[in-house]
Amino acid sequence: MEIVSEHTTFGGKVGFYRHASDANHCAMGFSVFVPPQAALEKVPVLMFLSGLTCTEENFMVKSGAQRTAAELGLMLITPDTSPRGEGVPDDPDGAYDFGLGAGFYLNATETPWNKHYNMYDYVTQELTAVLFENFPADSDRMGISGHSMGGHGALTIGMKNPDMFASISAFAPICSPINCPWGQKALGNYLGNDKATWQEYDAVALANNITKLPRNRFLVDQGLDDQFLAEELRPELLEEACAARGIELEMRRQIGYDHSYYFISSFMDDHLRFHAEILEK
Repeated sequence: MEIVSEHTTFGGKVGFYRHASDANHCAMGFSVFVPPQAALEKVPVLMFLSGLTCTEENFMVKSGAQRTAAELGLMLITPDTSPRGEGVPDDPDGAYDFGLGAGFYLNATETPWNKHYNMYDYVTQELTAVLFENFPADSDRMGISGHSMGGHGALTIGMKNPDMFASISAFAPICSPINCPWGQKALGNYLGNDKATWQEYDAVALANNITKLPRNRFLVDQGLDDQFLAEELRPELLEEACAARGIELEMRRQIGYDHSYYFISSFMDDHLRFHAEILEK
């Protein structure tokens, strides 16, 4: 693990790091906030998955999460949103919604994407191993959250790994990539034309087919002035699926908020306290 930079804040430390990824066949970047309580004991962890075009820096720089995370004794970790580097393929048209910065937190099966774009394995196996080997993080107390594409990742990864992630929340998630242009483009290119394989990475499909109810409720915040709400995000589909299957979902619709980090920073404290309460049980 290579240290890129480290900075002291609110009695803790924010660090930016790189390490070699076997899953993605490249060097991956990630960031960690270590709260002051970690000097004395292992602390609970919240993993935050960022959205389209973001890197491991956006959340740490823009969310304003460190002050409350320091108060709560909550470690924060954020991976990059895709593999990057020489030889990593990108959208042939240079679009922002596929390729670099748009890994969609899945394991690609189609050529040429399948060599590098294995973000599901990276998040659930490699990154967690690096975290627990190098930081005073409690592996029995971990939650997951995310924004937009990262909200999709948080919901799907959290639902598929309930023993790993006790708490799940999201900001403006892509709730059903099967049913929106962003998702259809990404899933079609990464996974191929067999739409049955897409369901593994669709929160609505996972909720509809869930066999074991989650231990805790989900928290989702959605801005009503979000320019992507109607076409790309489709929170009503998640509500319908959760209601039908008895999954406890707290869906909060926030008047006047859009898709930006102003929205995330406005409700970040609520999410941190939501996770902390569950992870302290």
